Amino acid sequence: MKQEQPRQDLGKRTKDFALRIIRMYAALPKTTEAQVIGKQVLRSGTSVGAHYREARRAKSDADFISKLEGALQELDETIYWLELLSESGIVKAERLKPLVDECEELTAMFVTMVKNVKNRK
Repeated sequence: MKQEQPRQDLGKRTKDFALRIIRMYAALPKTTEAQVIGKQVLRSGTSVGAHYREARRAKSDADFISKLEGALQELDETIYWLELLSESGIVKAERLKPLVDECEELTAMFVTMVKNVKNRK
């Protein structure tokens, strides 16, 4: 039971992150540039939780690692799109900082999980 709690918390956390990404996208200016970049961050940011859910149902350690590495790729891509929103001047960096911070924290957690599974082998 004790091990199940962190998984539920991380599942909720990744879903909450996706919801924050959705709200950020909805608040973007309606310019072409903002919408194109916004759709990219919407896709990558909302898929992190889906990858994590898939990992929880993995059939093997290799499958688990593969799915978490997919989530890591999406987190890295999300940071890239958030950086473009900021550096292009579409959104002020301080408004995006909480999302970037969450990306970095989720990345650290997923990397640790992958390393732990790899070290078990």
